[in-house]
Amino acid sequence: MRRLPPLTAIEAFVQVARLGSVKAAAEELALSSPALSRRVQALERFIGKQLFERRHQAMKLNAEGERLLGLIAPALDSMSDAIEGMTSGVELLRLRLGTPALFATQRLLPHLGALRAMHPQLHLDIDTGGHGMSRLGDGLDAAIVLARDIDTLLYGRRLDRNRIRLVAARHLVEGPNAIRRPEQLDGMTVMVHRDMADSFEIWRDAIGAPDIEPVAVDLFDSGSLLLEAAAQGVGIAFMLDSHVVPEDDPRIATLFDPVVKSPYSYWFVCRPRALEQRPVKLFHDWMIGTIELEN
Repeated sequence: MRRLPPLTAIEAFVQVARLGSVKAAAEELALSSPALSRRVQALERFIGKQLFERRHQAMKLNAEGERLLGLIAPALDSMSDAIEGMTSGVELLRLRLGTPALFATQRLLPHLGALRAMHPQLHLDIDTGGHGMSRLGDGLDAAIVLARDIDTLLYGRRLDRNRIRLVAARHLVEGPNAIRRPEQLDGMTVMVHRDMADSFEIWRDAIGAPDIEPVAVDLFDSGSLLLEAAAQGVGIAFMLDSHVVPEDDPRIATLFDPVVKSPYSYWFVCRPRALEQRPVKLFHDWMIGTIELEN
């Protein structure tokens, strides 16, 4: 059997890589910073390559470190799950899922009770940190993402098709001074999700109103924040018709009927081999059935 580096050195490397800081990783592993650094250095000596770019307050993976992390992090996570399952006395399946916060709130959490009833052994670690596709295999087993299309090297399943929904403060939608025509958006602030940055231009071109010029197009990385900003009257939010506008919130309403098709959809994505893992397969099959019933 080939000789392996100490597991403690591998664990130290993965924690520093994920947290980007020796101090933070040391606190996570209940070690001193010097002790953690020695473990990382031991792994680098074993491999014979530097794995990080050392900076004053942080450590950033270099190309060799990125490659190693992608190869060993999933295996280390699987080992952790196996130990947790053995010590808990039940078969425990854990899925590390990346998802936008608004999707999780509106379309995932309301159904998790049904998922738990169907698969009581399946548990989710939900990560709303963004950049789901780029983090697959590095802390995430699967992700739900907003995108036009998916990299052909990944498995992707489209979950919906959408139209562009404009959301605004209710006083801009109703009453004597309400916005009645698209041209009235000229000179106003437009707000879009960073993952759908050209939604306003797509809508403007589709309705044939190229002269509408907002004072600015502001980018948000959270659908929940977009809804709140619209409710506060900060600007007009360009979202999707699958985004639920809360009926019990008197501050907010839909502006115009959503008639323009959006090229953006929610997708379930993972690495092709990840579908062979039971937690990913169980969640995938459950989610596809649930979303299809929803739509």
